[in-house]
Amino acid sequence: MNNWLFYNEEIIPADTPIIGASNRGLRFGDGLFETIKVVKEKMPLFDLHMERLNHGLSVLNMQLPEHYSPDYITQIILDLCSRNNITGAARVRMTIVRGNGNLFVADAPHASIIIQAEPLADDYLALNETGLKIDICPGVQKSCDQLANIKSNNYLPYVMAAQYAKQHQLNDCLVLNAHNRICDGTIANIFRIHQNTIYTPPLSEGGVAGVMRKYLLIKLAEAGFTVQEKICTPDELEAANEVFLTNALYGIRWVSQFRNKVYSNQLVAQLYNRFISSLNHA
Repeated sequence: MNNWLFYNEEIIPADTPIIGASNRGLRFGDGLFETIKVVKEKMPLFDLHMERLNHGLSVLNMQLPEHYSPDYITQIILDLCSRNNITGAARVRMTIVRGNGNLFVADAPHASIIIQAEPLADDYLALNETGLKIDICPGVQKSCDQLANIKSNNYLPYVMAAQYAKQHQLNDCLVLNAHNRICDGTIANIFRIHQNTIYTPPLSEGGVAGVMRKYLLIKLAEAGFTVQEKICTPDELEAANEVFLTNALYGIRWVSQFRNKVYSNQLVAQLYNRFISSLNHA
């Protein structure tokens, strides 16, 4: 399983050395990535992934070779899954870095691309039976600038939050911005339900522009739910009736506890069945 990866036009053994000491992704975190779910040779929300990827490339002033169209990338991903003998669902990571060079000059006009594929565990294809326990990572604050929303290789705030979660027996940890308001989780956006309204922080608060977040904002509004993008303080999160996290791999995960507040998941379960289940059977 997952013994092969794609690197700049070739599928090669996954243990092949491909990154040198001069790589800008290694030296400066100069790049971005996408994490995509494949189900039965289809990729739910792939268009949203490509939209976010292209926006991130534009922000970073980075270019892929012209022939890397959505169709071409799709074929690479499916070929790689086949080469790795993945017959069920797959997790695909696409990493793009500017290549070698110093801080001011890159050696090549186009970025390098690495694509990896591995089997996706079955528990990603169902709503979690046991709710998540979460808290806030102290001492880390994320900026709200133009880089905040892209899925950047500069991942230190989330690395520190993940370490804090592990050290304190939490399932995930939230990151605050410089205003002490909630951005998102280590690998997920956050939603809260309060008095029949569904809230999520606006992207201006510094969270990553999640594709599942965008999908749900569209679908929830179309279905007649009251949805608002609104800033969220830790106190407001504690006051919520229900809380859930979202990302492209598992869709929705319900949160059972934040600090001393315990939540139910009555509406969250309904949202999962209505908007997520179908994506797991593409």
